[in-house]
Amino acid sequence: MKKIIFTLAMVFTLAGFAQQEKPVLEKQGDLVKATYTNEEGVVTQIGFFKDGKPHGEWVAFDDAGKKIAMATYDEGKKVNTWFFWTDNKKSLSEVEFDNNEIKNVTNWSSMDALATNP
Repeated sequence: MKKIIFTLAMVFTLAGFAQQEKPVLEKQGDLVKATYTNEEGVVTQIGFFKDGKPHGEWVAFDDAGKKIAMATYDEGKKVNTWFFWTDNKKSLSEVEFDNNEIKNVTNWSSMDALATNP
């Protein structure tokens, strides 16, 4: 299971770079905000760089503009809990990272959410 989640995390990390040409870059303090779009102009990723490395929150969207992933980097290292929505947001994977290493994976389905949130 960790291999599958790691693959998803790598896809998320590289998706913006593989599908789009150049991002729109905006300087914001000591960070650079990067906004990636697809060929139709739909935003597919938004995130920040610090000293050329991903830093802070990154969000990925599908071609319809729906959020499919949220991640956090600390100067290029994967940290905190990453979220991946699948099946039109009917399921959620939470992947906990610490210094680029997967520490825990939790998968939720819509039925799990209903059972815990009546």
